[in-house]
Amino acid sequence: MPSVGKAVTRVELYDAVYREVRLSRSESSALVELVLKEISDSVARGETVKLSSFGTFAVRQKGKRMGRNPKTGVGVPISPRRVIVFKASAIMKQRINGHRPLQEKSSKGKSLSGRQHQKRIDLTI
Repeated sequence: MPSVGKAVTRVELYDAVYREVRLSRSESSALVELVLKEISDSVARGETVKLSSFGTFAVRQKGKRMGRNPKTGVGVPISPRRVIVFKASAIMKQRINGHRPLQEKSSKGKSLSGRQHQKRIDLTI
């Protein structure tokens, strides 16, 4: 299992595309940048980006609320804003948990056992 805390850089993504797809280095970096730009632009427009077997990026609107300055304890108004949220897919959750099946919960919050989760992962480029 990969170590926790390692960050993957853009350059490492370029290199992965270069090795796996066998595009030139410049084409690999251009492809990665194009994909990242499209995701970024879509989210900035308020669109939800769903990547099968990976997860969903979405924008959520947060309303105005009162916060507190932790040093002084004085109430401070926090203005409304948009935030980006990411929700991992069930397949991604399984991958980060060592391919263990996720426990399903019934509508009453009880775990359901005995069900196998079978999903096919298609990673075609």
